[in-house]
Amino acid sequence: MTSQNATAPAPGRVQRWVEAVRVYGDRRMLVILLMGFSSGLPLLLTLSTLSYWLEKVGVDLTTIGLFALVGVPYSFKFVWAPLIDQGRIPLLTHWLGRRRSWALVSQAGLIGAILFMGSTDPATDPWWTAFAALLVAFFSASQDIAIDAYRIEILDEHEQGAGAATTQIGYRIGLIVAGAGAIGASDYIGWPAIFVGLAALTGIGMIAVLIAREPKAPESWERIAKAPLAAQLKLSVVDPFVEFLTRKGALVILAFVLLYKFGDAIGGTMAYPFYIQMGFTGTEIAAISKVLGVIMTLVGVAMGGLMVARLGIFRTLIVGGVLQAVTNVLYAWLAGRGHDITALTITIGADNFAGGIGSAAFVAYLSSLCNVAFTGTQYALLSSFMATGRTMLSSGSGWLAETLGWAPFFIATMFLAVPGLLLIWWLMRLYPAKLKPPEP
Repeated sequence: MTSQNATAPAPGRVQRWVEAVRVYGDRRMLVILLMGFSSGLPLLLTLSTLSYWLEKVGVDLTTIGLFALVGVPYSFKFVWAPLIDQGRIPLLTHWLGRRRSWALVSQAGLIGAILFMGSTDPATDPWWTAFAALLVAFFSASQDIAIDAYRIEILDEHEQGAGAATTQIGYRIGLIVAGAGAIGASDYIGWPAIFVGLAALTGIGMIAVLIAREPKAPESWERIAKAPLAAQLKLSVVDPFVEFLTRKGALVILAFVLLYKFGDAIGGTMAYPFYIQMGFTGTEIAAISKVLGVIMTLVGVAMGGLMVARLGIFRTLIVGGVLQAVTNVLYAWLAGRGHDITALTITIGADNFAGGIGSAAFVAYLSSLCNVAFTGTQYALLSSFMATGRTMLSSGSGWLAETLGWAPFFIATMFLAVPGLLLIWWLMRLYPAKLKPPEP
Protein backbone atom coordinates (compact mmCIF):
# COMPACT_ATOMS: atom_id res chain seq x y z
CA MET A 1 0.00 0.00 0.00
CA THR A 2 1.28 3.50 -0.79
CA SER A 3 0.54 6.63 1.18
CA GLN A 4 1.98 10.02 2.07
CA ASN A 5 3.96 8.37 4.85
CA ALA A 6 5.93 6.40 2.27
CA THR A 7 7.57 9.54 0.93
CA ALA A 8 7.66 11.68 4.09
CA PRO A 9 11.05 12.16 5.74
CA ALA A 10 11.65 10.07 8.84
CA PRO A 11 10.96 12.01 12.06
CA GLY A 12 14.41 11.08 13.37
CA ARG A 13 16.09 12.64 10.36
CA VAL A 14 14.15 15.90 10.75
CA GLN A 15 14.96 15.94 14.46
CA ARG A 16 18.68 15.55 13.76
CA TRP A 17 18.62 18.56 11.42
CA VAL A 18 16.79 20.55 14.13
CA GLU A 19 19.46 19.55 16.67
CA ALA A 20 22.17 20.58 14.23
CA VAL A 21 20.65 24.08 14.04
CA ARG A 22 19.82 24.38 17.76
CA VAL A 23 23.46 24.18 18.87
CA TYR A 24 24.06 27.64 17.36
CA GLY A 25 22.01 29.16 20.20
CA ASP A 26 24.43 27.97 22.89
CA ARG A 27 26.15 30.73 24.95
CA ARG A 28 29.55 29.24 24.13
CA MET A 29 28.91 30.00 20.47
CA LEU A 30 28.71 33.75 21.23
CA VAL A 31 32.18 33.61 22.78
CA ILE A 32 33.47 31.60 19.82
CA LEU A 33 31.88 34.14 17.43
CA LEU A 34 33.66 37.08 19.11
CA MET A 35 36.94 35.20 19.23
CA GLY A 36 36.54 34.41 15.53
CA PHE A 37 36.11 38.13 14.86
CA SER A 38 39.32 38.85 16.79
CA SER A 39 41.12 36.19 14.72
CA GLY A 40 39.91 37.51 11.35
CA LEU A 41 40.51 41.21 12.01
CA PRO A 42 44.33 41.25 11.69
CA LEU A 43 44.66 38.67 8.91
CA LEU A 44 44.01 40.96 5.94
CA LEU A 45 46.63 43.38 7.24
CA THR A 46 49.15 40.83 5.99
CA LEU A 47 47.15 39.86 2.89
CA SER A 48 44.64 41.61 0.60
CA THR A 49 44.27 44.91 2.47
CA LEU A 50 48.04 45.20 2.59
CA SER A 51 48.22 44.36 -1.15
CA TYR A 52 45.61 47.04 -1.89
CA TRP A 53 47.52 49.63 0.14
CA LEU A 54 50.78 48.77 -1.64
CA GLU A 55 49.17 48.89 -5.09
CA LYS A 56 47.59 52.30 -4.38
CA VAL A 57 50.96 53.82 -3.41
CA GLY A 58 52.66 52.42 -6.52
CA VAL A 59 54.55 49.33 -5.31
CA ASP A 60 55.19 46.90 -8.22
CA LEU A 61 53.42 43.52 -8.49
CA THR A 62 56.52 41.41 -7.90
CA THR A 63 57.21 43.22 -4.60
CA ILE A 64 53.54 42.89 -3.62
CA GLY A 65 53.80 39.16 -4.22
CA LEU A 66 56.91 38.99 -2.02
CA PHE A 67 55.02 40.78 0.75
CA ALA A 68 53.02 37.55 1.15
CA LEU A 69 56.08 36.35 3.09
CA VAL A 70 55.17 38.63 6.02
CA GLY A 71 52.61 35.95 6.86
CA VAL A 72 55.40 33.45 7.62
CA PRO A 73 54.56 33.40 11.39
CA TYR A 74 51.25 31.74 10.49
CA SER A 75 53.29 28.94 8.88
CA PHE A 76 55.69 28.46 11.81
CA LYS A 77 53.48 29.08 14.83
CA PHE A 78 53.85 25.42 15.79
CA VAL A 79 57.41 26.32 16.89
CA TRP A 80 56.22 28.38 19.88
CA ALA A 81 52.83 26.67 20.25
CA PRO A 82 54.11 24.31 23.02
CA LEU A 83 54.90 27.37 25.17
CA ILE A 84 51.36 28.70 24.75
CA ASP A 85 49.91 25.20 25.11
CA GLN A 86 51.69 24.31 28.36
CA GLY A 87 53.32 27.49 29.71
CA ARG A 88 51.95 29.67 32.49
CA ILE A 89 51.98 33.48 32.74
CA PRO A 90 52.62 34.65 36.33
CA LEU A 91 49.47 35.98 38.04
CA LEU A 92 47.48 36.22 34.80
CA THR A 93 47.16 32.44 34.34
CA HIS A 94 46.00 32.07 37.96
CA TRP A 95 43.31 34.69 37.32
CA LEU A 96 42.09 33.74 33.84
CA GLY A 97 43.43 30.26 33.16
CA ARG A 98 45.94 29.13 30.58
CA ARG A 99 43.96 29.61 27.34
CA ARG A 100 42.48 33.01 28.18
CA SER A 101 45.67 34.49 29.66
CA TRP A 102 47.71 33.74 26.54
CA ALA A 103 44.94 35.08 24.32
CA LEU A 104 44.84 38.35 26.27
CA VAL A 105 48.63 38.87 26.14
CA SER A 106 48.65 38.17 22.38
CA GLN A 107 45.86 40.70 21.84
CA ALA A 108 47.79 43.39 23.73
CA GLY A 109 50.80 42.78 21.49
CA LEU A 110 48.54 42.84 18.45
CA ILE A 111 47.22 46.29 19.32
CA GLY A 112 50.76 47.67 19.52
CA ALA A 113 51.79 46.03 16.22
CA ILE A 114 48.75 47.40 14.36
CA LEU A 115 49.45 50.92 15.62
CA PHE A 116 53.10 50.56 14.56
CA MET A 117 52.06 49.38 11.08
CA GLY A 118 49.77 52.38 10.67
CA SER A 119 52.65 54.73 11.44
CA THR A 120 54.78 53.45 8.52
CA ASP A 121 54.82 54.69 4.91
CA PRO A 122 55.16 51.89 2.30
CA ALA A 123 55.66 54.44 -0.49
CA THR A 124 58.98 55.67 0.93
CA ASP A 125 60.21 52.72 3.00
CA PRO A 126 58.17 49.54 2.40
CA TRP A 127 60.50 47.41 4.53
CA TRP A 128 59.40 49.11 7.76
CA THR A 129 55.85 48.31 6.71
CA ALA A 130 56.91 44.71 6.07
CA PHE A 131 58.49 44.48 9.55
CA ALA A 132 55.36 45.89 11.21
CA ALA A 133 53.17 43.46 9.23
CA LEU A 134 55.44 40.63 10.37
CA LEU A 135 54.79 41.63 14.00
CA VAL A 136 51.04 41.75 13.32
CA ALA A 137 51.25 38.22 11.90
CA PHE A 138 53.28 36.97 14.90
CA PHE A 139 50.86 38.24 17.54
CA SER A 140 47.85 37.24 15.44
CA ALA A 141 49.22 33.70 15.05
CA SER A 142 49.89 33.53 18.80
CA GLN A 143 46.33 34.60 19.53
CA ASP A 144 45.07 31.92 17.14
CA ILE A 145 46.97 29.19 19.01
CA ALA A 146 45.16 30.07 22.24
CA ILE A 147 41.65 30.64 20.89
CA ASP A 148 41.68 27.66 18.52
CA ALA A 149 42.62 25.40 21.43
CA TYR A 150 39.88 27.05 23.51
CA ARG A 151 37.24 26.37 20.84
CA ILE A 152 38.19 22.71 20.41
CA GLU A 153 38.34 22.03 24.16
CA ILE A 154 35.09 23.80 25.09
CA LEU A 155 32.95 21.79 22.60
CA ASP A 156 31.93 18.14 22.37
CA GLU A 157 32.80 16.14 19.27
CA HIS A 158 29.35 16.47 17.68
CA GLU A 159 29.48 20.26 18.19
CA GLN A 160 32.78 20.80 16.34
CA GLY A 161 31.06 21.40 12.98
CA ALA A 162 28.89 24.14 14.47
CA GLY A 163 31.90 25.56 16.31
CA ALA A 164 33.90 25.63 13.09
CA ALA A 165 31.04 27.42 11.31
CA THR A 166 30.58 29.92 14.15
CA THR A 167 34.26 30.81 14.37
CA GLN A 168 34.32 31.23 10.59
CA ILE A 169 31.30 33.57 10.73
CA GLY A 170 33.02 35.76 13.31
CA TYR A 171 36.24 35.50 11.35
CA ARG A 172 34.54 36.69 8.17
CA ILE A 173 32.92 39.61 9.97
CA GLY A 174 36.42 40.57 11.08
CA LEU A 175 37.45 40.36 7.43
CA ILE A 176 34.63 42.74 6.46
CA VAL A 177 35.91 45.31 8.93
CA ALA A 178 39.58 44.95 7.95
CA GLY A 179 38.72 44.62 4.27
CA ALA A 180 35.62 46.61 3.31
CA GLY A 181 36.00 48.95 6.24
CA ALA A 182 39.65 49.74 5.65
CA ILE A 183 39.54 49.84 1.85
CA GLY A 184 36.31 51.83 1.64
CA ALA A 185 37.45 54.28 4.30
CA SER A 186 40.78 54.78 2.53
CA ASP A 187 38.94 56.77 -0.18
CA TYR A 188 38.10 59.37 2.49
CA ILE A 189 40.58 59.21 5.40
CA GLY A 190 44.26 58.39 5.80
CA TRP A 191 45.65 54.97 6.56
CA PRO A 192 47.09 55.94 10.00
CA ALA A 193 43.58 56.74 11.26
CA ILE A 194 42.28 53.47 9.81
CA PHE A 195 44.90 51.49 11.71
CA VAL A 196 44.03 53.26 14.96
CA GLY A 197 40.42 52.17 14.47
CA LEU A 198 41.44 48.57 13.76
CA ALA A 199 43.62 48.51 16.88
CA ALA A 200 40.68 49.74 18.97
CA LEU A 201 38.42 46.99 17.57
CA THR A 202 40.87 44.38 18.82
CA GLY A 203 39.28 45.15 22.17
CA ILE A 204 36.29 43.02 21.09
CA GLY A 205 38.52 39.99 21.33
CA MET A 206 39.59 41.05 24.81
CA ILE A 207 35.93 41.27 25.87
CA ALA A 208 35.38 37.74 24.55
CA VAL A 209 38.31 36.48 26.63
CA LEU A 210 36.99 38.13 29.80
CA ILE A 211 33.42 36.78 29.47
CA ALA A 212 34.55 33.27 28.43
CA ARG A 213 34.75 30.31 30.77
CA GLU A 214 38.09 28.54 30.89
CA PRO A 215 37.81 24.93 29.65
CA LYS A 216 38.66 22.12 32.06
CA ALA A 217 42.39 21.44 32.07
CA PRO A 218 43.44 17.95 30.89
CA GLU A 219 44.98 15.70 33.56
CA SER A 220 48.21 15.65 31.52
CA TRP A 221 48.84 19.33 32.34
CA GLU A 222 49.25 18.57 36.03
CA ARG A 223 51.56 15.66 35.25
CA ILE A 224 53.71 17.87 33.00
CA ALA A 225 53.89 20.64 35.61
CA LYS A 226 55.21 18.22 38.26
CA ALA A 227 57.77 16.56 35.98
CA PRO A 228 61.49 17.49 35.89
CA LEU A 229 62.49 20.09 33.30
CA ALA A 230 63.84 17.58 30.77
CA ALA A 231 60.65 15.53 31.04
CA GLN A 232 58.54 18.68 30.70
CA LEU A 233 60.27 19.52 27.42
CA LYS A 234 59.67 16.02 26.10
CA LEU A 235 56.02 15.90 27.19
CA SER A 236 55.11 19.40 25.96
CA VAL A 237 57.37 19.84 22.90
CA VAL A 238 58.28 16.41 21.54
CA ASP A 239 55.29 14.21 22.40
CA PRO A 240 52.60 16.30 20.59
CA PHE A 241 54.47 16.02 17.29
CA VAL A 242 55.45 12.37 17.79
CA GLU A 243 51.87 11.43 18.66
CA PHE A 244 50.57 13.04 15.49
CA LEU A 245 53.35 12.02 13.10
CA THR A 246 53.12 8.34 14.10
CA ARG A 247 49.44 8.13 13.16
CA LYS A 248 48.39 6.19 10.09
CA GLY A 249 48.60 8.44 7.04
CA ALA A 250 50.08 11.43 8.92
CA LEU A 251 52.05 12.63 5.89
CA VAL A 252 48.97 12.33 3.68
CA ILE A 253 47.02 14.44 6.18
CA LEU A 254 49.73 17.12 6.21
CA ALA A 255 49.89 17.17 2.40
CA PHE A 256 46.12 17.59 2.25
CA VAL A 257 46.18 20.42 4.80
CA LEU A 258 48.87 22.14 2.74
CA LEU A 259 47.11 21.81 -0.62
CA TYR A 260 43.35 21.96 0.02
CA LYS A 261 43.26 25.78 -0.13
CA PHE A 262 46.33 26.20 -2.34
CA GLY A 263 44.50 27.29 -5.51
CA ASP A 264 42.41 29.83 -3.60
CA ALA A 265 45.51 31.18 -1.84
CA ILE A 266 47.36 31.78 -5.11
CA GLY A 267 44.38 33.56 -6.65
CA GLY A 268 43.50 35.47 -3.50
CA THR A 269 46.95 37.06 -3.18
CA MET A 270 46.51 38.75 -6.55
CA ALA A 271 42.77 39.51 -6.26
CA TYR A 272 43.08 43.17 -5.28
CA PRO A 273 45.74 44.13 -7.82
CA PHE A 274 43.49 42.36 -10.37
CA TYR A 275 40.43 44.39 -9.33
CA ILE A 276 42.38 47.64 -9.54
CA GLN A 277 43.76 46.83 -13.01
CA MET A 278 40.22 46.02 -14.15
CA GLY A 279 39.33 49.62 -13.22
CA PHE A 280 37.24 49.06 -10.08
CA THR A 281 37.30 51.80 -7.43
CA GLY A 282 37.94 51.27 -3.73
CA THR A 283 34.25 51.82 -2.98
CA GLU A 284 33.17 49.26 -5.60
CA ILE A 285 35.68 46.72 -4.34
CA ALA A 286 34.60 47.27 -0.74
CA ALA A 287 30.87 47.02 -1.54
CA ILE A 288 31.11 43.86 -3.64
CA SER A 289 34.22 42.00 -2.55
CA LYS A 290 34.22 42.79 1.14
CA VAL A 291 30.52 43.21 1.90
CA LEU A 292 28.51 41.10 -0.54
CA GLY A 293 31.37 38.64 -0.88
CA VAL A 294 31.73 38.14 2.84
CA ILE A 295 27.96 37.86 3.28
CA MET A 296 27.99 35.05 0.73
CA THR A 297 30.87 33.47 2.64
CA LEU A 298 28.79 33.59 5.83
CA VAL A 299 25.94 31.85 4.02
CA GLY A 300 28.38 29.24 2.73
CA VAL A 301 29.94 28.77 6.17
CA ALA A 302 26.53 28.25 7.82
CA MET A 303 25.60 25.78 5.09
CA GLY A 304 28.95 24.03 5.49
CA GLY A 305 28.44 23.67 9.25
CA LEU A 306 25.05 22.03 8.72
CA MET A 307 26.47 19.78 6.00
CA VAL A 308 29.27 18.64 8.31
CA ALA A 309 26.74 17.82 11.01
CA ARG A 310 24.51 15.79 8.71
CA LEU A 311 26.71 14.52 5.84
CA GLY A 312 30.07 14.20 7.58
CA ILE A 313 33.35 16.02 7.16
CA PHE A 314 34.79 14.22 4.13
CA ARG A 315 31.69 14.56 1.94
CA THR A 316 31.47 18.26 2.77
CA LEU A 317 35.18 18.70 2.01
CA ILE A 318 34.61 17.20 -1.44
CA VAL A 319 31.66 19.47 -2.21
CA GLY A 320 33.52 22.56 -1.00
CA GLY A 321 36.74 21.61 -2.81
CA VAL A 322 35.05 21.03 -6.16
CA LEU A 323 33.09 24.27 -5.91
CA GLN A 324 36.22 26.23 -4.95
CA ALA A 325 38.07 24.91 -7.99
CA VAL A 326 35.24 25.52 -10.45
CA THR A 327 34.45 29.06 -9.28
CA ASN A 328 38.06 30.14 -9.92
CA VAL A 329 37.25 30.00 -13.63
CA LEU A 330 34.79 32.87 -13.11
CA TYR A 331 37.75 35.20 -12.51
CA ALA A 332 39.08 34.34 -15.96
CA TRP A 333 35.64 35.24 -17.33
CA LEU A 334 35.75 38.53 -15.39
CA ALA A 335 39.19 39.29 -16.87
CA GLY A 336 37.59 39.14 -20.31
CA ARG A 337 34.66 41.35 -19.26
CA GLY A 338 36.80 44.08 -17.69
CA HIS A 339 35.08 46.75 -15.59
CA ASP A 340 31.69 44.99 -15.32
CA ILE A 341 29.93 45.33 -11.95
CA THR A 342 27.47 42.53 -12.67
CA ALA A 343 30.24 40.10 -13.62
CA LEU A 344 32.21 41.10 -10.51
CA THR A 345 29.15 40.46 -8.33
CA ILE A 346 28.50 37.01 -9.82
CA THR A 347 32.15 36.00 -9.61
CA ILE A 348 32.76 37.11 -6.04
CA GLY A 349 29.39 35.86 -4.77
CA ALA A 350 29.84 32.34 -6.17
CA ASP A 351 33.49 32.10 -5.16
CA ASN A 352 32.86 33.19 -1.58
CA PHE A 353 29.88 30.88 -1.13
CA ALA A 354 32.01 27.94 -2.27
CA GLY A 355 34.89 29.03 -0.06
CA GLY A 356 32.57 29.24 2.96
CA ILE A 357 31.45 25.63 2.59
CA GLY A 358 35.04 24.48 2.19
CA SER A 359 36.28 26.53 5.14
CA ALA A 360 33.67 25.22 7.59
CA ALA A 361 34.48 21.62 6.67
CA PHE A 362 38.22 22.27 6.71
CA VAL A 363 38.26 23.82 10.20
CA ALA A 364 36.04 21.01 11.52
CA TYR A 365 38.44 18.46 10.03
CA LEU A 366 41.51 20.08 11.59
CA SER A 367 39.73 20.26 14.96
CA SER A 368 38.81 16.56 14.79
CA LEU A 369 42.47 15.61 14.40
CA CYS A 370 43.66 17.13 17.70
CA ASN A 371 44.43 15.13 20.82
CA VAL A 372 42.94 17.05 23.77
CA ALA A 373 46.24 16.67 25.70
CA PHE A 374 48.07 18.71 23.04
CA THR A 375 45.27 20.75 21.45
CA GLY A 376 47.12 24.04 20.97
CA THR A 377 50.31 22.50 19.63
CA GLN A 378 48.69 20.02 17.24
CA TYR A 379 46.17 22.52 15.87
CA ALA A 380 49.03 25.00 15.41
CA LEU A 381 50.96 22.37 13.46
CA LEU A 382 47.99 21.72 11.17
CA SER A 383 47.01 25.36 10.69
CA SER A 384 50.67 26.22 10.06
CA PHE A 385 50.71 23.86 7.13
CA MET A 386 47.49 25.46 5.91
CA ALA A 387 49.06 28.91 6.21
CA THR A 388 52.12 27.80 4.25
CA GLY A 389 49.96 27.40 1.16
CA ARG A 390 48.57 30.89 1.75
CA THR A 391 51.92 32.62 2.35
CA MET A 392 55.16 30.96 1.29
CA LEU A 393 53.73 28.96 -1.64
CA SER A 394 51.74 31.97 -2.89
CA SER A 395 54.68 34.40 -2.80
CA GLY A 396 55.31 33.76 -6.51
CA SER A 397 51.74 34.59 -7.47
CA GLY A 398 52.67 38.08 -8.73
CA TRP A 399 55.33 36.69 -11.05
CA LEU A 400 52.90 34.02 -12.30
CA ALA A 401 50.19 36.62 -13.01
CA GLU A 402 52.62 38.88 -14.87
CA THR A 403 53.95 35.94 -16.91
CA LEU A 404 50.63 34.31 -17.85
CA GLY A 405 48.20 37.24 -17.90
CA TRP A 406 45.07 37.41 -15.78
CA ALA A 407 42.76 34.90 -17.52
CA PRO A 408 45.34 32.06 -17.87
CA PHE A 409 46.50 32.78 -14.32
CA PHE A 410 43.06 32.17 -12.81
CA ILE A 411 42.51 29.09 -14.96
CA ALA A 412 45.81 27.76 -13.60
CA THR A 413 44.58 28.25 -10.01
CA MET A 414 41.70 25.88 -10.76
CA PHE A 415 44.13 23.09 -11.64
CA LEU A 416 46.19 23.83 -8.52
CA ALA A 417 43.15 22.71 -6.48
CA VAL A 418 43.15 19.21 -8.00
CA PRO A 419 45.90 17.66 -5.79
CA GLY A 420 43.94 18.55 -2.66
CA LEU A 421 40.83 16.85 -4.02
CA LEU A 422 42.78 13.69 -4.85
CA LEU A 423 44.15 13.62 -1.31
CA ILE A 424 40.59 13.66 0.12
CA TRP A 425 39.92 10.45 -1.80
CA TRP A 426 43.09 8.95 -0.32
CA LEU A 427 42.10 9.95 3.22
CA MET A 428 38.64 8.46 2.77
CA ARG A 429 40.29 5.14 1.99
CA LEU A 430 42.61 5.43 5.01
CA TYR A 431 39.80 6.37 7.43
CA PRO A 432 36.53 4.85 6.14
CA ALA A 433 34.98 5.07 9.63
CA LYS A 434 35.05 8.88 9.40
CA LEU A 435 32.63 8.74 6.46
CA LYS A 436 29.82 8.25 8.97
CA PRO A 437 28.16 11.57 9.88
CA PRO A 438 28.51 12.56 13.57
CA GLU A 439 25.55 11.88 15.85
CA PRO A 440 24.42 14.40 18.50
